[in-house]
Amino acid sequence: MNFLGNIIWLIFGGFLAALGYFIGGLVLCVTIVGIPFGIQCFKLAGLMLFPFGKRVVNTAGASGCFNLFANIIWIFCGGIYTALNHLFWAVLLSITIVGIPFAKQHLKLLEISLIPFGKKVIEN
Repeated sequence: MNFLGNIIWLIFGGFLAALGYFIGGLVLCVTIVGIPFGIQCFKLAGLMLFPFGKRVVNTAGASGCFNLFANIIWIFCGGIYTALNHLFWAVLLSITIVGIPFAKQHLKLLEISLIPFGKKVIEN
């Protein structure tokens, strides 16, 4: 079921969204200061490609000072926009029974796109 969900996800926008995160990560990695943020974009791109069969968990050292500071910067520099985008699609997709599994994936992406530092993506 995860394989089929990932294929449908890729066809209906997952690939283009992952490409956007990947290009954003490349742009951020041009500067030394942007490298940690670029790495988070690459993490989001990987999850955006194949969200079914994966989950987001907190890492052991997720309460560090750097993670807090970086998450605050992330939220104000685009995290709110991406989270609201995923929330919009989750609400829209949850209207139909067929869209509910895809709405769940958008809610998973909402969590990590709002606060990516201190989170890790693992296989189910």
